[in-house]
Amino acid sequence: MLHVSRPLRLLVVDGNTREQRESHAAGYGARPGEAYADVVRSIAPESITDICLPADAGANLPDGAGLASYDGIFLTGSALHIYNLEPSVTRQIELMRAIYASGTPSFGSCWGIQMGAVAAGGTVVANPRGREIGVARKITLTEAGRSHPLLAGRPLSFDAPAIHLDTIALPPADTTVLASNAYSTVHAAEIRHDGGTFWGVQYHPEFPLGQVASILGRMVPTLIAEGFRKDEAAAESWLADLYALDAEPTRHDLAWAHGLDDEVLDSERRVTELRNFIANRVKPLMSMRARA
Repeated sequence: MLHVSRPLRLLVVDGNTREQRESHAAGYGARPGEAYADVVRSIAPESITDICLPADAGANLPDGAGLASYDGIFLTGSALHIYNLEPSVTRQIELMRAIYASGTPSFGSCWGIQMGAVAAGGTVVANPRGREIGVARKITLTEAGRSHPLLAGRPLSFDAPAIHLDTIALPPADTTVLASNAYSTVHAAEIRHDGGTFWGVQYHPEFPLGQVASILGRMVPTLIAEGFRKDEAAAESWLADLYALDAEPTRHDLAWAHGLDDEVLDSERRVTELRNFIANRVKPLMSMRARA
């Protein structure tokens, strides 16, 4: 638990459209940005957390001064595809460019790291290797990642919740890749652009298994069509196991059957990157501003 002299002011940027947010809430009980903010507040309970919705036309978005007034900014995942340059996407790219220019520390999960990459000149594509579904396996720290504070406390190779088709094909020029696996060469990175520094991951440290199962429950036809599960019964059995592990992480039988360890199951270890971002980027900036 982190303690500061005044409340942290944090912004969560929910990258989903209204329809996507409501679909998520119907299955999980909270919209993506709300769920993300809840996890952030569990790490920094003294924080004041706002949510903005840049996918919505006419959304009230912070300007440069507004962005600079925050101590840290978090970007959620999204069901959108960043290479489909519709207004719900381009508004978010422009917002990410403004976040860089504001100098406010920023962190993104999944869609968030893709947004951080594209806004700084990188390229994102549909992964020719296909989707990572449920859990990203054998995420391996690069040499730079082994000493980077974002991944402090992670083993050299670990698994993490993940649901994504798209991946960073070409990182921006001033990028340090911190972790990779067989599916994605950029699973964690630091990106520096226009005076700002972004930390991001392709996986979802903020997702408990119940949230993973809720999202996958809306993807059962895709799971079957793409060979992740043989039929609907197999898919539903898998989801039931994920829900059971979410409710009772000590179920060794299910953890063994699905090859999951504490990097995924332990609620403290799973959010390692979020905690490290707050401790190493958000709090130091807040302290510098307080001294100024």
